[in-house]
Amino acid sequence: MALKAPIVGAKGNATLEESVFGVAVSTALLHEMVKAEQSWRRQGTHSTKTRGEVAGGRAKPFRQKGTGRARQGTTRASQHVGGGTTFGPQPRSYALKVNRKAYRKARCMALSLHHDAKSLGVFDGRFDEHSTKAALALLAPWRADRPLVVLVDETEDAAAYSFRNLPKTIVLTVDEMGVEALLWARSLLVSKIALERLHHVFGDRAPVPVGVAAESGDDGDTEDSEA
Repeated sequence: MALKAPIVGAKGNATLEESVFGVAVSTALLHEMVKAEQSWRRQGTHSTKTRGEVAGGRAKPFRQKGTGRARQGTTRASQHVGGGTTFGPQPRSYALKVNRKAYRKARCMALSLHHDAKSLGVFDGRFDEHSTKAALALLAPWRADRPLVVLVDETEDAAAYSFRNLPKTIVLTVDEMGVEALLWARSLLVSKIALERLHHVFGDRAPVPVGVAAESGDDGDTEDSEA
């Protein structure tokens, strides 16, 4: 049976591809992908100075023997006030490596969760002007559950500007869509053009035949050489 989603603001249902919105969910994979997305956002710019980077400490603070104190070669060692930090954090990348196919499947799982929860709606993203009032009027008869994620196409600027001022609402393109945002949302609204792109990017596509152009090119080269 074909998967369906209601069209918000009009009558009827939109057809969904089962390979995108009917994927079995794995909580372990979703958790792994959320951790990866959070790690990608970490800047990793923290930095502490070692004893070789702090100012001062050039001279030996006191003589080696005869003072009754432990010998010291510098006042910038880690045990002194104003000294360097031992094994402190240094700039690094926290990014976790993610398998491309696994990340693609995890996003399909998050979309499937919205379909199963009946929190997915499709709308016509062709807005005449930037109007938050029109966006609210479109949502009123559908769902009031927030947070809300709205997926639009890059060409649908009017729709993006109309929804982005709503509280607890984020507007994303298909390329910007992540697992964490989809799991955070209690409602998902997708424009018709964005839905087509979801089917194109994440759906099952027939393989493209190869070798035809190469064979025709070889024949052409042979004729040119004979001529």
